[in-house]
Amino acid sequence: MVPIKIIITGATGMVGEGVLMECLENPNVAEILSISRKPSGKIHPKLKEYLVPDFLSIDIHDENLKGYDACFFCAGISSVGMNEEEYTKITYDTTIHFAKAVLNQNPEMVFNYVSGAQTDSSESGKLMWARVKGRTENDLKRMNFKRVYNFRPGFMKPVDGQLNVKWFFKPFIWIFPVFLPSKSLTLHEVGRAMINAVQKGYPTSTLEIRDIKNLAI
Repeated sequence: MVPIKIIITGATGMVGEGVLMECLENPNVAEILSISRKPSGKIHPKLKEYLVPDFLSIDIHDENLKGYDACFFCAGISSVGMNEEEYTKITYDTTIHFAKAVLNQNPEMVFNYVSGAQTDSSESGKLMWARVKGRTENDLKRMNFKRVYNFRPGFMKPVDGQLNVKWFFKPFIWIFPVFLPSKSLTLHEVGRAMINAVQKGYPTSTLEIRDIKNLAI
């Protein structure tokens, strides 16, 4: 199997950092371009970094984005304390603009989007964040990527050695996998599943926890 070249976003957050660490060590990944507002703090022969102040400012013809097989879009933010307009700009507008830019440079790209459990595909439910995520998922699937996979993980156990783990999250790291194994994943599993989605494919574009576990094998 030919190793893949990937773009990853969100490497300075918990999910993105964990996925990046899996990709750095995984022999099925040949090259990684991390795109973020600040450095990841990681140094590795596979890794290049492209710092941008605002994803919405990325030019759709940006040559730095060219030559990649897949994008692992792991950037995201909590909706706590945000109104729908603010959350939509960060979650929907930013993702779709970025997706258009990488697609323009890579017509055969696979796009993996980290969404969330209980995302609302109908876009009409009561939960604001779930509606916005649902709209983002739906519009990504309408784009002309080779394939789009919407990942809906639950609790994700960080990779050993991660730096970007919030203090309030740490007490739950061992509790969730023990007492709620069906609702829990490791970020190693999420990263491996993303790689396998590119190289092997998967029969559904929406991946719930059980799908991610299956694809990670």
